[in-house]
Amino acid sequence: MRSIFGVFLCACFAVLNAHAMDLSLAEATEKIVAESNDLKTAEAKIDQAKAQLRAVNANRWPSLDGSVSYMNLIDPKKPFSSQGVTIPTEIGAILNQSLPVPLTEIPDNLFTAGVQVTQPIYTFGKIGNAVDAMHDAIDMSKSAKDLTMREVKYAAANLYWTAKMTDGIVAASQKDLDNARAARQKLTAAGRANRSNLIKIESDIATKEINLSDAMFDRDTAYRMLKIMAGIDVDEEIVLTDEFPESFDALEVGELKSNPEWDIYQKQIEMYESNASSKRAGMYPTLAAVGSYSYYALGQDMNHMFDTEGSQSAYLGLSLQMPLFNGGLHSANATIEAMNAESARQSLDKSKKLKTEEYNTAVNKYKHLCDDLEKLYEAHNLAQKAYDVSVNRFAAGQTSAIELSDVSGALYHMDIALLNAKYNIVMSKESVKKLGE
Repeated sequence: MRSIFGVFLCACFAVLNAHAMDLSLAEATEKIVAESNDLKTAEAKIDQAKAQLRAVNANRWPSLDGSVSYMNLIDPKKPFSSQGVTIPTEIGAILNQSLPVPLTEIPDNLFTAGVQVTQPIYTFGKIGNAVDAMHDAIDMSKSAKDLTMREVKYAAANLYWTAKMTDGIVAASQKDLDNARAARQKLTAAGRANRSNLIKIESDIATKEINLSDAMFDRDTAYRMLKIMAGIDVDEEIVLTDEFPESFDALEVGELKSNPEWDIYQKQIEMYESNASSKRAGMYPTLAAVGSYSYYALGQDMNHMFDTEGSQSAYLGLSLQMPLFNGGLHSANATIEAMNAESARQSLDKSKKLKTEEYNTAVNKYKHLCDDLEKLYEAHNLAQKAYDVSVNRFAAGQTSAIELSDVSGALYHMDIALLNAKYNIVMSKESVKKLGE
């Protein structure tokens, strides 16, 4: 009856597994990259820097401003009168002396329209250096995206191989529990079960059931996190198709010569230096070409607006704006940017030291772990042989459950040690790729 039930469970599992999603490391990485909020933020930073460049670059081009106004003048003494504003006799006499046409009233309405254009000609580097700084900011944002991409890919590999390792831990825990149950079966079947052996085996079984339960919980947690980061429904079954390699090739790498973090600091230095030059140029004149056109109509002339006889004025010329005194503002701002550049320069120097050491450590760790892997395989084989011998001795009544438990525990720990070693080797290689790819 039990065999029929087991076959039924296997059949059910096979049916469920047939509808599971196969997921390789490359596919998982692609999905996690597509879902990454950090990468989307990095993209937004690039677009923001490009918009800032357009804003600064706009200062190079002509500035055209237009204005239109209409005013209805009101005599405070006669606010509801439509006769305009009466000028006092004394003021009117003074005005009439200078006007070709005698004036007794100010028109009750006034219309003006005009445009003004300004074109910078020479700014001593205020605009040019600011534009250069924004180009550096764009490059810095692109390097930041590259750095984020590497971090996301590393995190994707970590999620994938962590989930894969939990599969192995569950399998090892299940095998360890099955071995303990098999030992109990042999003990009771032989008709020689003593109380101490039974208690020891039952204790081992209870402990190993807890280990299996913990391993399954960790596996479910790892899978759920992988699904969330990859944008996969948490209720969907997935099968991780990539396996840990049985052996690992030597790394073909050289010295670390570049890193996105270094590029960020380098562009940051250049950006601050350009900003310093732009701020310093604020102490020098600005030469610009200016032009203006105006049209205005007063009172009854508004009935013939924009006629050729209308009142118009225009001018073209050059404008030289010279800062005279601002309390050292430009010099102070330039110093601030220069000190920011120096701070970034020190950060770059520190990053080169730390990243180089981190890279070399990852390379050496990979080599060290690969060397240890062969020894682990040998130790695992010996632990398996010791367990097989102990099982045969236990079946023949030549050893106790305590010895069998010790040997079984040693084999279990070697299974876990092999999984950890493979995981560490894989992630060491990913660290090398992240730092020096």
